[in-house]
Amino acid sequence: MATLVVQQTPLRQSRSPPPISSALTLDTTKFQPPPIPNKHIPYCSPGPAPSTLGRTPATPPASPPTKQIGIQNFSVLFPTDNFSKVVDNPPVYSIDAAILAQALNKAATQPLPDPKLVFPWLHGLHPENQIQLAFFNSRRKALRKTPRGIRGITIVKAGGDLTRSRLKGAVAPTELLSLAGVRDPVFYDVDPKDGFSVRNFHIQVGKMAMVSDIVIYGDESTSTESIHSLSKRISRAQIAYREKCDIAGLDSPVYSTFVVSNPFHDFERSYPELVAINSKQELSGSTMDFFQWERQEMCAMSKASEIANNVWLGPTPDTTQCPSSAGTEDPDYDILIEASDLARVPDCKMLHRVADLSACSPQFVEFPSSGSIMPPSWSHSEVDGLLETCQWIYRLANPDLTPASSDDSEQDSEGDIPMKTLFPRPRRILLHCADGYTESSLLALTYFMYVECVPVHEAWIRMHCEKKRNFFAYPSDVALLTSIQPRILQESPLSQGLIPSSLPEDPVWLKHIDGSLPSRILPYMYLGNLGHANNPELLVAMGIERVLSVGEEVNWPAEKKECWGKDNLLLVDRVQDNGVDPLTEEFDRCLEFIGENPVGFDI
Repeated sequence: MATLVVQQTPLRQSRSPPPISSALTLDTTKFQPPPIPNKHIPYCSPGPAPSTLGRTPATPPASPPTKQIGIQNFSVLFPTDNFSKVVDNPPVYSIDAAILAQALNKAATQPLPDPKLVFPWLHGLHPENQIQLAFFNSRRKALRKTPRGIRGITIVKAGGDLTRSRLKGAVAPTELLSLAGVRDPVFYDVDPKDGFSVRNFHIQVGKMAMVSDIVIYGDESTSTESIHSLSKRISRAQIAYREKCDIAGLDSPVYSTFVVSNPFHDFERSYPELVAINSKQELSGSTMDFFQWERQEMCAMSKASEIANNVWLGPTPDTTQCPSSAGTEDPDYDILIEASDLARVPDCKMLHRVADLSACSPQFVEFPSSGSIMPPSWSHSEVDGLLETCQWIYRLANPDLTPASSDDSEQDSEGDIPMKTLFPRPRRILLHCADGYTESSLLALTYFMYVECVPVHEAWIRMHCEKKRNFFAYPSDVALLTSIQPRILQESPLSQGLIPSSLPEDPVWLKHIDGSLPSRILPYMYLGNLGHANNPELLVAMGIERVLSVGEEVNWPAEKKECWGKDNLLLVDRVQDNGVDPLTEEFDRCLEFIGENPVGFDI
């Protein structure tokens, strides 16, 4: 039994490599209402003093907190009275490794502020971006103001080389301001002027730098002069931002610039938990790096696995991105077939040449990616090439099942019959693409149908549940394979060339899928979209028996809901994936629902 967690389908984003980790930590404390002077003094004579015997003094209730009082200015780095200056004008302070470690630890243990106090400001609200302002209610101009009381810590590495000697969360100075010869440096205005998005992750460093104390350090190749020069530019940018807020009538706290007095190797020796990448350009593994974790999870999820005899499906081999996949357990592939948007179906001549050369060295072939063969405009040559490629892969991977023919009439120049290898060495073949589950899905599914002699719907389920492969196909792939299914099954080596007398009827769920399946993120839990949730027959076929829907209710017939049972369906209502509605209040209910089933078993 498994649980499906449903989210609204997000906008498709480009996959650009992000920084290793965020540089920011909100330094906050729990809310404590400030004292209000003289609040117990009455504005007129109260008359004779009442007897207090056996009674509690009558006092007015405490004044309610304002919306802007929810984040307190507290940090080890503020105030700066106990720090010595290394530059007087603009002010730059010195900080050692021990105090920085203490400040980061204190900041990391503080509770985060109420999302209503920092959003939608963090989304980016440029005064000229009418689309963004309209979505977040342009009438409430207070939303555009910088939230009061935030005090983060931004760590900047002078020189900007983040491939070595990187502290946890450190960013390059070019993410905050321009290093060109500007006389009066200012922070970048990162709020997007055009377009609409509630996922402006790329502006978060610039946004939080304006409300943070900034700590600058360098490695052994960075001179003290360069570090001090950068620190003065950042300090002037902080002063300029504060003056800008003053002109606008906004109350901006004083944020400071610090320079680390210790060399980087002191952090490696005494505070290794703060080191993300050491001076030898090696990942330390001691920091909580979500981007690195994501890469490792992606590598583990899409790691190459055998889907048929001597045929593997997985990502393009790259030990720099997936170092954990480089090991003795990975086979040495003879032929690597890469699915690409720009590739064409290889012809027979090319396939024969690759087969011959693969006996001596690895060979590389390109094949059209998923979604590139579009019905009904596809040509017969494309379908012929798809089937011929599957037959070619099968012959190379299973030479013992397809012995080479020997024609005794063939003779060489001396009249001798040449020797032929009846059972040549099997070839190890990898079907791959960059992520291991998108572009290669069409060829992989077609080959699985061909080699197993199974219809489309069975290939979809068995590839996922039996072979444990996450994959992403397109609606055009479903239409194409459904259309040519009789031919694939007829030419399968298991069919012996016989035309199936009657194909199995397609299940109801097949006509409702868009090519994709819910993604397995834990052995007992999947993440899917509303389309998946509204296909209960598909969920049953995959072994999913419970549905948690966030923001959208499943559109099932009443009898279907009754069959599943109310205890197996949970709707989190009045919450949308819009960058505004908070989810924190719903976490306990969701986790309780998910935790009602045992874990640790496969579907």
